[in-house]
Amino acid sequence: MIKNLLYCLFCLIIVQNVSAQQDIMMTNFMFDKLRINPAITGIDDGFTSSMIYRNQWDKVAGAPNTAIFNCEMNLSKYAVGGAGLSFYHDAIGPIRQNRLMLNYSYPFQIGELGVLHAGIGIGMLNFGLDPNWIPPTSANDVTLPTASSGTNLDGNFGLFYKSFKGYYVGLSSAHLNKPSIHTSNYTYERHYFFNVGHKLPNVLGPKRDVEMQLLVMSDLIKSVGDVNVRYTHANLFYAGLTARTTNTYCLLVGFYPLRNITLGYSFDLNANRILAASNGTHEIVLRYRYIAPIPPSEKSKHPRWL
Repeated sequence: MIKNLLYCLFCLIIVQNVSAQQDIMMTNFMFDKLRINPAITGIDDGFTSSMIYRNQWDKVAGAPNTAIFNCEMNLSKYAVGGAGLSFYHDAIGPIRQNRLMLNYSYPFQIGELGVLHAGIGIGMLNFGLDPNWIPPTSANDVTLPTASSGTNLDGNFGLFYKSFKGYYVGLSSAHLNKPSIHTSNYTYERHYFFNVGHKLPNVLGPKRDVEMQLLVMSDLIKSVGDVNVRYTHANLFYAGLTARTTNTYCLLVGFYPLRNITLGYSFDLNANRILAASNGTHEIVLRYRYIAPIPPSEKSKHPRWL
């Protein structure tokens, strides 16, 4: 009975005009930049798609589970900029969230220094609440919220500067319009993302690269940050370490079974009391990138064109 009452209290706190709720934070954020900042859409050549699944606090009932799908394409062969789609599904306890965004980015070259990309994302947010109340008595309690769901528009904006010397800086904001789901009395607060990184190619030998990244997410009430160092060996495998400000430490590994495919895995270990109740946090990454080959040049043997 006490367990059920505590669960009801927890859900009541969630649904009472919730605001300042943090967005999801992924350990493999280097493969999830499209969701974070629309300005990154299509900055790499070709077509890229990625899928990430996150099982947070494994073996804990009602713990967060997240699935993400991103795809993007560089439009330089057909138009200017890049276009892409980002979708995620997030489940935590009785709450379900779905978000679908269409992104577009436009590049501005700054002399011989680098390229500044500006991006915008427009899409839909869906929030659902389906509590499974187990009251201590058979009488219905009208104060307990019932199942509900709703959808609203959502908007993102971002800037991303990529230097020709290997470093990059990104700044973006999500939920610009602060969408509200009136049926569930739920409001999404604006979130801000700051990303900076530097890639050192061939620093440990030919095709042995090191990349360092920092990602900070904040809703101006609470902030969380990741510092990541990742080593890539000759396009065969990569390994990295991440430290998070929530006393979390992460190990990342991955390999490239085929030239266009990346398979990755990460394990998060929380240095707090949740460690005793869970088997850690797991993420799986599948990424595919395709670059169309350059068509062969045609040669003529006409004697007048020799």
